Amino acid sequence: MFYICTTMKRIINLFSNKYFLSASIFLAWMLFFDRNDLMSQYDYRTELKKLQEEKDFYTKETELVKKTLSELTTDQTKLEKFAREKYLMKKENEDVYVIIPEKEIEK
Repeated sequence: MFYICTTMKRIINLFSNKYFLSASIFLAWMLFFDRNDLMSQYDYRTELKKLQEEKDFYTKETELVKKTLSELTTDQTKLEKFAREKYLMKKENEDVYVIIPEKEIEK
């Protein structure tokens, strides 16, 4: 019983200490109420990660487009193939038939 009483007195003294109270209030403020609290930091980290993934994706896409552009400007046969496939261009005496698979029509 004596041990419990001294322990309770120590806890009460700890909570009545002005430095402990100040530090506790400051810590609670920084963790929960500040503009840069824990939840905000977590949200910022997840947004940063998402933006990094988007940056990597667009960097790869840009490199692919540059490579395709380089191939199209140097090789006439690839340019003709690209124009026929993407823009359905044709020569004067040709007919072009576009075949669309049924799976794409259903979508």
